[in-house]
Amino acid sequence: MSKTIIEVNNISKLYKLGTIGSGSLKQDLSKWFKQSVLKKDDPYFAGEDTGYVDDQDLWAVKNVSFDLEQGESLGIIGSNGSGKSTLLKIISRIVQPTTGYVKGIGKISSILEVGTGFHSDLTGRENIYISGYTLGMNKDEVKKKFDEIVAFSGIEKFLDTPIKRYSSGMYVRLAFAVAAHLEPDILIVDEVLAVGDADFQKKCLGKMREFSQTDGRTILFVSHSMQSINNLCSKALWLQNGKMRELGESSAVVNKYLSSVQQLKLEQHWDDKATAPGNEHIRFRKVELVPMKSNPGDPLDIRTPLVLKFQFWNETDNISLSTGFHLFSYSGECIFDIPSSPQKFNKGLIEGECTIPGNFLNDGSYFISLIVVKDTSVQLFYFEECISFDLEDYRGDIQWYGKWMGSVRPALPFRMEQKEPEF
Repeated sequence: MSKTIIEVNNISKLYKLGTIGSGSLKQDLSKWFKQSVLKKDDPYFAGEDTGYVDDQDLWAVKNVSFDLEQGESLGIIGSNGSGKSTLLKIISRIVQPTTGYVKGIGKISSILEVGTGFHSDLTGRENIYISGYTLGMNKDEVKKKFDEIVAFSGIEKFLDTPIKRYSSGMYVRLAFAVAAHLEPDILIVDEVLAVGDADFQKKCLGKMREFSQTDGRTILFVSHSMQSINNLCSKALWLQNGKMRELGESSAVVNKYLSSVQQLKLEQHWDDKATAPGNEHIRFRKVELVPMKSNPGDPLDIRTPLVLKFQFWNETDNISLSTGFHLFSYSGECIFDIPSSPQKFNKGLIEGECTIPGNFLNDGSYFISLIVVKDTSVQLFYFEECISFDLEDYRGDIQWYGKWMGSVRPALPFRMEQKEPEF
């Protein structure tokens, strides 16, 4: 039977903006006496309904509770400023909560900032020993793991160089290598791994999976990579403005989070022709991008087929028209330019559609522009950036965590088979 390794009970953290203490010596002394001597809760930060909380106060974390059992891994997600790092600092006992408590069993190792716990004037070799002692290891235990730590970090050539000369990536390599190899019961990792290169991120995530699934240790992991959260973590916690929005199975929580934050401009329409975008030749009535989702709550990811639909008023009789569908990445790179076949049209409403199949585009942000052309060569109107959308990543069981190369990512037929040896 699994045992509870971490219990987080009703954690809140209040910061007073622009001041240190309450601003009153009398209140600060009273607070100290009641907390330190009488062992009572902070009287000035009792809750949002007290008179002491005002517009200058910020609840970085508010009423967060969860339990983690041995071997479980929890991914913590949310936008910048949602309280993720503050929560990790409270669990790591770096920051004291305003209310609530944390109970844990075992040794905790935390990687919250680049170079945490290192002394910049000492060498990498010396800092390995210092970090080991800080984490509760003796000299013999550090020496036993020393070669593994150095090999994993990949900084052998710079081992006897003062770490103040290290790049941020080298800091992270050494910090993670020490924390992961000194066998803590609980490993807490903030999004500092984003500083490392793709190969090192892959190595770190693989080590954390081994750490959790093979060794039965507990992990708390903050990342903006939803693919990493899904592959590494069994559970996920979504924080929003310091409060728990969702807690549960990682893929379900990640899907809800992605659906809420995707920046979408999937539809525009105009009922009044006079105000519709266009000119004396063409006026657009409607443009929309329809995701063909299996479930309405699913996020847009690379598997989702997308149908572009549009309608425009044509103001000329007996005219040959075609429409060009231009897809761009947000960096301005044109992914493709697809024209429709030219057709003869009379004055009136014209509609069209084009489908982007699933498993074709890579993850990223995109926008669509439409161009209406007469006689295959004369531009009548160019409707720039009429649709914008984001596609999230999806890799299933693939264990590669770096950025997938290329603008497109089609699921093309790919065959491999075992051949009999030739003699």
